[in-house]
Amino acid sequence: MSIIAKTYSAAVYGIDASTVEIEASQSSGPVSGNDCGIAIVGLPDAAVRESRERLMSAFGSLNLPAVRRFTVVNLAPADLKKEGASFDLGIALAVLGTSGTVEKRYLQHAAVIGELALDGSLRPVRGILPMADQLANDPQLRALLVPKENAREAAIAAGNRLKVYGVADLRQAIDFINTGNLDPVAVPELFELSDDSETADFAEVKGQVVPRRALEIAAAGGHHLLMIGSPGCGKSMLAKRLPGILPPMSREEILETSRIHSVLGLLSSGRPILASRPFRSPHHTASDIGLIGGGRDPRPGEISLAHNGVLFLDELPEFKRSVLEVLRQPLEDGHITVSRANGSFQFPARFMLCAAMNPCPCGRGKPELGCRCTREEIRRYQKRLSGPLLDRIDLVVEVSQLSPDELLNSPPGESSATIRERVISARRRQQQRFAGTPCRCNADMSPGNLREFGRLSPKCEQLLRSAIVKLKLSPRAYDRIIKVSRTIADLRGVDAIDEASLIEAINFRRSLLPETVSG
Repeated sequence: MSIIAKTYSAAVYGIDASTVEIEASQSSGPVSGNDCGIAIVGLPDAAVRESRERLMSAFGSLNLPAVRRFTVVNLAPADLKKEGASFDLGIALAVLGTSGTVEKRYLQHAAVIGELALDGSLRPVRGILPMADQLANDPQLRALLVPKENAREAAIAAGNRLKVYGVADLRQAIDFINTGNLDPVAVPELFELSDDSETADFAEVKGQVVPRRALEIAAAGGHHLLMIGSPGCGKSMLAKRLPGILPPMSREEILETSRIHSVLGLLSSGRPILASRPFRSPHHTASDIGLIGGGRDPRPGEISLAHNGVLFLDELPEFKRSVLEVLRQPLEDGHITVSRANGSFQFPARFMLCAAMNPCPCGRGKPELGCRCTREEIRRYQKRLSGPLLDRIDLVVEVSQLSPDELLNSPPGESSATIRERVISARRRQQQRFAGTPCRCNADMSPGNLREFGRLSPKCEQLLRSAIVKLKLSPRAYDRIIKVSRTIADLRGVDAIDEASLIEAINFRRSLLPETVSG
């Protein structure tokens, strides 16, 4: 008669997790020859199958009973592929449950996650946030065991739904299952984990009044921004300070952003969540998979890592055109769908795009600065960016070189904290306006929202009609001008879009014209 023990774990697919039941059955037949005595079934990958060797070494290191009877370990549901070493601890405890070393009646109410080292200690695993969140929804589970390094991260995801225990090695996990002699991990307070100490401050930026204004508008409304200027004029410096003027993330935003970083193993015991808005700056040699995500077993890319934060693309025309074109859907939809033979995965990608480029191939932009680029060379350089991509950018601003007097004598500018207060005030107006709708900010407004919240006076309508004809604007550009106008009005504290707000929005759109870009 076989002896069966079981426990629970979880597997990550994309950025979501599914519960996995780990069953171990010990047969009456002895282990023969050099066989380790354990067979793992249930679509395990190579890393899962290799857990047999890690398990046997850990048993020997901790003087635990060797496997004397042939044991089958089943990972259910059997039709879902299981990947990685996070099942090691669960497999080990289930096998020990069949020999009586672990109390089976307690084990079946526990969920277990962890990778075994050869000496029986536990190594942290990635994806704890979605796994703990999934397991916390199971009412039959009473405890979640994870490696100590993952304990705070798991406690944040589980909250008060499931007690989380951090264990250092297999021996401590066995003792806890048998005796319950271990204190649960306290649930950390999310907002106490934020760290803005390394955020760069706008007070360090000299001059650049118009670009600073453009970044403030972008932050207030969640708009996409393109900065055009010669090398060294301060484009990257400005972009790196953009996250510091964005409003703090809500609890929901913190968890959904941290979930993505957890799956990719970018969190640590010292930083169990990402409480500050992310800033991602991939190199222009990045591939389309690196940017949007994917692969044989799809994982999130840079645009998802920038979810709820800023994606900075420096030297925008140097990116491969195919890479830039894949941005068009997530810029509109706020998510990316990756389809593979083994399924379709949707990753969140609601980010602010902040891009930078030179005005021409040499970068100088103007003859007085030494530019010798021909009009045809400039045209070819600009043509690297497609019209549909540029059409999705709300604000375009020129960043000029500072004069020697500006460099030496400019007083300190406004601090990020001061600008952030205005941004938060504008976002608060938007939250009140969009209460009960999916919109988070002005950039999210649908055509229906625009009709309701973007109404123009007759004078503003005439002004915008003239701009459409003169600048040859597309319907999408028309919508985006109204959205930016609405944000400028929010920053000014006025309820309706007025002429001043509309003119400023049109001026930031005017820079898309080739003759303006070329200087």
